[in-house]
Amino acid sequence: MKSLNASILAIQPSATLAIAALAKQLAQQGHKVCNFSAGEPDFDTPDLIKEAAVDALRQGQTKYTPVNGIPRLCELIAAKLKRENGLDYKPTQIVVSCGAKHSLALVLQTLVNPGDEVLIPSPYWLSYPEMVRVAGGVPVFVPGRRENDFRIAPDDVVRAITPRTVALLINSPSNPTGTMYTPDELRALGDVAVSRGLTIVSDEIYEKLVYEGNQQASMASFSPEHYANTITINGFSKAYAMTGWRLGYTAGPAAFITAMGALQSHCASAPTTFAQCGAITALERGSESTVAMVKAFDERRRRIYALMSAIPGVTCPKPTGAFYVFPDISSFGLDSVTFAKRLLEEQKVAVVPGVAFGADACVRLSYACSMTEIETGMARFRTFCESLR
Repeated sequence: MKSLNASILAIQPSATLAIAALAKQLAQQGHKVCNFSAGEPDFDTPDLIKEAAVDALRQGQTKYTPVNGIPRLCELIAAKLKRENGLDYKPTQIVVSCGAKHSLALVLQTLVNPGDEVLIPSPYWLSYPEMVRVAGGVPVFVPGRRENDFRIAPDDVVRAITPRTVALLINSPSNPTGTMYTPDELRALGDVAVSRGLTIVSDEIYEKLVYEGNQQASMASFSPEHYANTITINGFSKAYAMTGWRLGYTAGPAAFITAMGALQSHCASAPTTFAQCGAITALERGSESTVAMVKAFDERRRRIYALMSAIPGVTCPKPTGAFYVFPDISSFGLDSVTFAKRLLEEQKVAVVPGVAFGADACVRLSYACSMTEIETGMARFRTFCESLR
């Protein structure tokens, strides 16, 4: 081969997947690894959803669907957005894609022109900047304030805007921090974006994983202006434990959705047919399983935060959404990669280095695991930290 795409060659491998792979390798060698690296629910997909996909296969639902998704699924998503998020989208303003990650990639490829800047609050989900770069854009990081649990403020956005800025990407609740913005904070950020003519890309994949009575709000719901300037992304992976089904969706202005659908037609044709049939059942009858899962996550959240906060030298914002904690380990004098590598080698505890999320002073732990693993893993985490002092 004479050449390869420079944007692809510049992609950094996923640190999350790399740590998870090493943890699995150690487990296969007979080690008892406490794995806090995976960003997916440890619950199985509810049986009624699986049965719907099986029935669809048996009924011959194995052909292409319309590019934007099965019409019934798009109708249900539009109804869900109206009922739960206060967003009035027509089914024709929905694109169902092969996972929310795929949705995000298509959104950025549709939105970004070469050299355009996209504002990304930091710490950030590690795939955001790579997606922006592949789309030909430039990721511009807006550092979150530690004293504000890594949340950014409107003034931070104002300072980061340049003539090349086209979008603000918001993820609340957040991966990796586990924190979230209040509705008032989101609206204030949206006000800045709207006033400066920016498109808001709102990643709401963790919207149902919210605790302590906190209220998740959709950026597009605040006003007609916010609605007109926001692209909303969500999916089925987290709320319904359907990570391997690879189904996400995007809602937005009609012209944008038309363009994005055209792009998807050449990238994927359409999402998997029988998986969409499972998603229809998830929206129609899957809410009970989601409630039970969130209750279990809340119990784990409270326990892992209590144990982490009791370790001398560790500071940690209190998680209020998603299923992550993001402790600051900088007092031990190690960068996050060295800390994570030694923790895995010496105590067989897998965490993700914070440098992958733009925060080298921190590491990320997912509490999408059993309470037993939390108790054992946090005891080992504490032992490791004590050995460094």
